[in-house]
Amino acid sequence: MAPRFNAFERHDGCLPIEAYGILGDGRTIALSGADGSLDWWCVPNMDSPPLFDRLLDPREGGHFSLAARDLVRVERRYRPRSNVLETTLHTRTGTARLTESLNSGTAGRLPWEELARRIDGISGSVVFDVQVRLGRQADQANPYVARQGRHPVFHVGRVLGVVLATEGIDLSAMSDEGVESAFRVDAGQRELMAIVAGQDEPLIVPTLADIDARIDSSDDEWRRWTDQLQVDGPYRERLIRHALALKLLLYSPTGAIAAAGTTSLPEAVGGRRNYDYRYAWVRDAGYTIKAFSRLGALAEAKAAFTWLIRRLRDSDGALFYTLDGGRPPDVREIDLPGYRGSVPVVIGNQVVHQHQHGVYGDILETAARFVKQGNVLDSESAEVLSRLTDQCADDWRQKDSGIWELSEPQHYTMSKVSAWQALARAVELADGGYLPTTCRDRWARERDRVAAWIEANCWSEKLGAFEMWPGSGQLDASMALAVRFRFDGREKLKRTLAAIDRELGDGAFHFRYSDARGKEGCFLACTFWMAEGWHLLGEQAKAERTLNDALDALDGGPGTLAEMVDPASRAWLGNVPQGLSHLAAVHGILTVTGVDL
Repeated sequence: MAPRFNAFERHDGCLPIEAYGILGDGRTIALSGADGSLDWWCVPNMDSPPLFDRLLDPREGGHFSLAARDLVRVERRYRPRSNVLETTLHTRTGTARLTESLNSGTAGRLPWEELARRIDGISGSVVFDVQVRLGRQADQANPYVARQGRHPVFHVGRVLGVVLATEGIDLSAMSDEGVESAFRVDAGQRELMAIVAGQDEPLIVPTLADIDARIDSSDDEWRRWTDQLQVDGPYRERLIRHALALKLLLYSPTGAIAAAGTTSLPEAVGGRRNYDYRYAWVRDAGYTIKAFSRLGALAEAKAAFTWLIRRLRDSDGALFYTLDGGRPPDVREIDLPGYRGSVPVVIGNQVVHQHQHGVYGDILETAARFVKQGNVLDSESAEVLSRLTDQCADDWRQKDSGIWELSEPQHYTMSKVSAWQALARAVELADGGYLPTTCRDRWARERDRVAAWIEANCWSEKLGAFEMWPGSGQLDASMALAVRFRFDGREKLKRTLAAIDRELGDGAFHFRYSDARGKEGCFLACTFWMAEGWHLLGEQAKAERTLNDALDALDGGPGTLAEMVDPASRAWLGNVPQGLSHLAAVHGILTVTGVDL
């Protein structure tokens, strides 16, 4: 992807969402802006309160800024096959390179959080202004700072940390709010700043030499991981980058996959569609298992599948969970000004009380993919899957909230397709000897009843498409997934995709459904689903055009994706990095290029 990026100016105190690169270590992520300001970092976990929250509080929020004076131009890229981020800062007086990493150890994740920022002088000289401003967790914690040797030690709520710097950076100007300094790098000179932090535990303070070395060893670890991926062809580098983005969202202590790494970035600037996605959705887990399997990352696929089965075994089949497997909190609003004035800022997610039939299809499809790869289901997992299939057979006639988690329950067509999908995969698994056959015939009869219900109630000749729900007169771009799910009715699905392109398409991208235009951006995953659908329907030229137009339009940032994009300005919208966007891109690329589903 193109490394060059020039949009480092702030508006309303905020950078464009696409101006952020994402760092991660398998436990949390950090957002580093193109202007050198690290504006989001939750410690120690992705769903912990943020230590830096300028992303949602541009005037008063915590941040770690390395601001080059007289900045003219910025180039950003990830190191090849790595999540170590490099930013080249061109100023009127010289050029410097900022290399950033949330470090790991040679044996995996460190027992503390270690944020490393290396500054190398490339030409001339560059002066940096340093500000480490500690967040106040929405005024629920007041930081305090003390000195230990030459290094400031800080406390924010339950988080203990230390700010470290090489000799060329004076950290003597400190207060309870943080640290300020300034320093210069000349060509050939190197400086380093780092923060080491943890929660409710004594803190190891590594040497700066060890931290600096771990930037490169972390880079090596990322490359070793990507070397195992089984990808080739013209899209190889893109697939590796999407895989690395998904790896950032994989919570290594449990195998859960976070939907995104942030909360409350708006789906429309100034709007109220702001959500907390720092949780693990069953849907995303299913897509992730399939994506990692197709990419050859079998350890990650197995970890995610084990997490999923355990959650289903120990719970009532919720839509999503906390990263450690618990019940997510009810949504509550936080008194922060939000990204570019977009409120509310929230913790938790309101869909905790919803039901979606799609969860049945996601789980059974995941199991079918798992055994297709030659893997084996244990008896306990088979029992869990059989129980869920029985629930689906009982529940499918009920209304639900649909794939888009809408507040008004309806008989959403895509939900019925997902119920059909679950029953169809369960029958196939039973026929293959992977599930008990006790209820196999019942599942087959219910599968056929669902298909007949969809045929009788959900087709609109006026729209020339399956409509969003019977009588709605609206289109739903997620119907493109019905092709991947092998739902019957090839010609009607072709007509449906054509209608979606015609009515929901805007440039290279697509809105989620008919009522979304003007209220939010285009949903990136929908476009990749469309590309995949066109390929599976035999329309290869349309598939390639849809895929390549979207990929070309998304070039320009370091390589991670948001949830949505403004089709006119190409500004990113929604939380980042958005797992579903990367998952859809992986499946779209692999399917369109002929890799077996």
